[in-house]
Amino acid sequence: MELENKFLIEDFDPEVLREYDIRGIVNKNINENTSYTIGRVFGHIVFTKNNSNTVAVGYDGRLTSPKLYKALSKGLIDSGLEVKSIGICPTPMLYFADYHLKTDAAIMITGSHNPSEYNGFKMVLNKHSFFSENIQNFQNIVLNHKLEKRKGNITHIDLVDNYVLRVLKNISIKRKLKVCWDIGNGAMGVVIDKIISKLENTDNIILNKDVDGNFPNHHPDPTVPKNMEQLIKSVKKNNCDIGLAFDGDGDRLGVVDNLGNIVWADQYMLILCSEIANIYQEPKVIMDVKCSKVFFDESKKMGCFPIMERTGHSPIKEKMKELNSPLSGEMSGHVCYSDDFYGYDDAMYVALRLLRILSNQEKSLNELINVYPKTFSTPETRFDVEEAKKFLIIEEIKERIKNKEGKIIDIDGIRVENDDGWFLMRASNTQNQLTCRAESTSQEGLKSLIAIIENQLSLSGINYKFTI
Repeated sequence: MELENKFLIEDFDPEVLREYDIRGIVNKNINENTSYTIGRVFGHIVFTKNNSNTVAVGYDGRLTSPKLYKALSKGLIDSGLEVKSIGICPTPMLYFADYHLKTDAAIMITGSHNPSEYNGFKMVLNKHSFFSENIQNFQNIVLNHKLEKRKGNITHIDLVDNYVLRVLKNISIKRKLKVCWDIGNGAMGVVIDKIISKLENTDNIILNKDVDGNFPNHHPDPTVPKNMEQLIKSVKKNNCDIGLAFDGDGDRLGVVDNLGNIVWADQYMLILCSEIANIYQEPKVIMDVKCSKVFFDESKKMGCFPIMERTGHSPIKEKMKELNSPLSGEMSGHVCYSDDFYGYDDAMYVALRLLRILSNQEKSLNELINVYPKTFSTPETRFDVEEAKKFLIIEEIKERIKNKEGKIIDIDGIRVENDDGWFLMRASNTQNQLTCRAESTSQEGLKSLIAIIENQLSLSGINYKFTI
């Protein structure tokens, strides 16, 4: 494919250079020149660090993704890279391409779970997440390096069948299951039909299968309860054993049990841990700071060695490599397997592992979850603040509550544990938001924790009231 050379190298709006990726609003602080510049900068980095210079590229189903893909590809080609394009796909399929095609790097165009006007770029270099200071350095490279123009090329490769065969490898469903899948009009729609056609011993209902960047049925973010309402209704109406929901780019999984209750990631991770504990001797299992204390207590009882890590799929994946962990996750639904897999977040693979475990049980999903202690909690609550102030607000609160409210864990924001339970307040690394969550063993304890959160927010000029 011949790409016109009409793009320019431009400075970045610093706001788009996030912790885990590059992300912003299209035609406000991200445009085709931004995408071309990312191609030139990332291409420069890849070219200077590797003897070979291949990069896998894919894009999600957002309306703006094709034009950003065209500009990005041109930037990578002009950096001298061999571009292996796999076209429209879920993000995990792009990660798979990086391994299957043995490329040096990979870059995915996706807005993930952000509103439809957003888009962005997730990157991998030498099979490691590319994030944090590596992304922050993009501006420096644009301003201080002469980006030499070279001649690369692009090849188009269809990897759908290879991806489908890989995620289904070693997946067998022993007990017949009725499954409802909510694709959310996201990029997992590219592969769902082929996966379902090869998944034996299941009856399947598929919702919102067509890839549509307008997201006409609901926003593709399974951490928001209202986005799960359609799936819940379908599970109940059709007497399904389980409901499975995906975010826009297919790297986060939402789950609904057979009675229509949302099963949060720190709950279904316990079911995944029950299998892992039988495969490994005291396996190190990682979860983020937003996760329930019940997870850490119960996974330890199973024989796992649970480790709390800061939120973010990128740092968690790197921590997995460091600790040789077979399984990790975070409350947002990013779950990563290195057991019999590659160590990245693939919501489809996680869903298939969960189905395999469930099919080996006589108990329903609801019965499996109900063996664990009951708690009262808020959902993961997010609200908008000024981008420039979000981290400052957390630092203000940390200074005010130190030595006052309980044990403080500050690996990511502020997690406070006291006799009532625990609460978390942190700044999002992907959006201009604060995230809060609280959990207690009693309703009164939860109210007490919420009162602390609301008071601290008020002292920082934010009027927010929780509904429980």
